[in-house]
Amino acid sequence: MSKTVIHVFHDDDDSLVTGSRVAQRIQEIAPEHGSEVEVFCFGPAQRRLTGGGTTSADIVFNRQVDELVAGGVTVLACVNAARADGVEAELASRGLTLRVARDEFLRWTLEGATVVTF
Repeated sequence: MSKTVIHVFHDDDDSLVTGSRVAQRIQEIAPEHGSEVEVFCFGPAQRRLTGGGTTSADIVFNRQVDELVAGGVTVLACVNAARADGVEAELASRGLTLRVARDEFLRWTLEGATVVTF
C-alpha cells in the first residue's frame, strides 16, 4: 500500500495550519486510491501540540490534529522530545503515537513512502 507522510516540523502559523489541513484533504481521497496517510509532528511543531495554545493557529492546528486522530489517521510525535518536555502522557492521552523519530524516518524510506514537509 502506498503512503503519504505529512511531516509538520516548522512552527510558523502557516506551516502548522496548512500541513495539518493538507493531511486532512489527502485523507479524504487516499482510501479510494489504496493509499494511507500518516502525520508526524516533530521539532518546533511538536511543542505547539501542548500548553493549550492561545493563538488562532495553535487552536486550528490542535483541532485538526485531533480530527485526524479521530478519523483514524496515525499521528505521530517523537517520544524522546515528549519525554524531555514532560508531555509524553499528555500527547498519548490525545491519541498520538509516540515513536523514536530516527526509526520512523528510516521506516518511511524502507516503505517507499512519499514525505511532504511543512
